[in-house]
Amino acid sequence: MSLWKTGRKSFDVPCTVEIEQTPETLHAHVVLDGAIDIQPGDEVTVHDAPTRVNFGERLVVRRTATVVRAGPIERMRARLEGYLELTELYEVSFSDGRAS
Repeated sequence: MSLWKTGRKSFDVPCTVEIEQTPETLHAHVVLDGAIDIQPGDEVTVHDAPTRVNFGERLVVRRTATVVRAGPIERMRARLEGYLELTELYEVSFSDGRAS
């Protein structure tokens, strides 16, 4: 299996990291510079990213991210796993809430 992973392409790209923790929102976003299309199975690692922000604050910083492209097998596996996770959401029951 390691033979399939050795051919993976990787590259570094600048990015913007935004973290906000306020009464209105709690979120963290990473925006890669350029028109980089992230596909299923690709990995993005942000270097030296902040991991917290105090309540009521918003932090926006510039960092570098490494993008590692998935190979065909990894991409197919990620798509299949995503599909199987989605089908778990379909397993809902419609009942009147009364025990039989």
